Formats: sequence, C-alpha cells, structure tokens
Amino acid sequence: MVLSGEFFDTLSRLRLAMGHKSSMNLVGNRKSVQKGSSTEFSDFREYMPGDDIRRIDWNAYGRLDRLYVKEYMEEKEAVVSVLLDTSASMNYGAKKKSELACMLAAAMAYMGLNNMDRVIVYDMQRMQAPFVAGGGKKAFPRLADWLDKCSFEGQADIAKAIRQMPAKGSGVTIIISDFLQEELLADAKEAEQLLRFLDYRKQKAVFLQVLAGEELHVDMTGTRNLIDMEDKSTLRLTLDAASIRVYEKALGDFISHLKRQCAKVGATYALCSTEKDFGKLIVEDLRMLYDI
Repeated sequence: MVLSGEFFDTLSRLRLAMGHKSSMNLVGNRKSVQKGSSTEFSDFREYMPGDDIRRIDWNAYGRLDRLYVKEYMEEKEAVVSVLLDTSASMNYGAKKKSELACMLAAAMAYMGLNNMDRVIVYDMQRMQAPFVAGGGKKAFPRLADWLDKCSFEGQADIAKAIRQMPAKGSGVTIIISDFLQEELLADAKEAEQLLRFLDYRKQKAVFLQVLAGEELHVDMTGTRNLIDMEDKSTLRLTLDAASIRVYEKALGDFISHLKRQCAKVGATYALCSTEKDFGKLIVEDLRMLYDI
C-alpha cells in the first residue's frame, strides 16, 4: 500500500463529518457537548451475561428483538470506526478489490487520526482484535502495517460484524465491502435493518461499496466454469450479450437498492470502482463525507 506525501497533504485538509451531535469532552478537534456526571445516560450496548437487568431497554427489545442495556456518560474522544470486509471475494479483479479497500481504510483512518479522533479499524472476520489508536497521525505507520497484514480469505458476515461492535458513543462507522453477500442480495430488508441498528447506536453510517471493473462491465463471452472465491462452489455458465445484460441490470438494481436504503435513514453510500483513480475517488467521489 503506497500513498504519496502529496496525497497525505490532501488528506490533512479533509475532516470526516460526524452525523450525530457529539457527547464527548473536548479531547479531539471536534466541537462537543459536555453532558454532566458519569451517572447520566449516554448510550446502549448489547446485553451480556452478568449485566444489571435493570439497565435493559425493553423498548429497544420490542423494536430490534435483541437485548440492549443502557450505558452512562464518560468522557470520550470522537470515534471513527472502520469495518473492513476481508472475505476471499475481495481478492477479485485485475486490480484487486482488497487493495482498494485497504487504501480506503487507510485514508479514512488517517483523516480521523489527523483530527485527533479515536480510530478503530476492524477486520470483519477477527472482530476481537481490532486496530485501536488515538493521539494523532503518529499512529498511522502502525495502522499501515496492520492493514498490510490483513488476510483476505474465507467468508465475512457483515451483519454479525456490525452487531459485534462494542458501543462507543456517537461517531461515524464506515463499512468497506463489496456487499455481495447472500443475505443482502436475497433479503431486501437486511440492509435497512443494519442501517437502522447503526442509527440507533448514534452512528453516522457510511457504505463504501468496492467493486472491480470486471464486475461492473463484463467483457467475456462463451461457456465458462465460474468458481466461487469463498466457498469454492462451481457454476457452468454460457455468457452472451443477453445474459450479460441481465447480470448488469441485476447488479445495477442492487446498487440502487443500497443507495435508497442509505438515503432512507440519512446514511451515505458511495460506489468505489477499482477502475477509478484513487486520488479523484477520495477528493471528488467521496466529498460528501467531509466537513469542508
């Protein structure tokens, strides 16, 4: 992963927008609102055995069919959370989706660190061992090393990963994935449920959908044996102009669906193609993410 000094200068002028009013003390460079004593209600997290049952939010249980407990105020930095899809399918493409995904994660994290926010980067398949840093961009080399060591293999479960994230107060949560997961493709309500869960957690949700140029524009024809990169299942398929049109329409419909679901809850969606120049992608295509 190679980013130029000039590009870092560009990133240093950008600041990620936080969708929910911060309840943190003035630790980073954000304007924030101090809410008082440590006994004042702050946020929710998923119930764990041993928690005080008096803190269970039964209204949340009625809406989400899961148990959550109330947390109380403590002084925190603003939190930028990045969830990175490390499934085997991210290795697809002449320009691998995994490489673009890591560069996006690095850029988002650098902007957070540069603004003195607390940054947490999760490998979706190893949620118990995230990269956690604060205190400025001096932590970035460690992050770059952590990203270089990420292994893209097997299958990732986006919904499970999102629900395993510990509650960290209000902030921004950026999911970087191709989102080509059976649950999302088959269930039209799955994306909306995930987005509403993040909104309930007071997170500004950002979906960065990383797709390879070969996925967006199919140029191969004839009979092919297709191999699933994650479960290794095979499919023999004859590709012609008609079948390619059907595929591209289905993909376009899925992209439009994700956009609509994000818009419905005030989240942000962006398509990130491996064909796009990375500098233009960050500065132009993702400009809606920043406080300028």
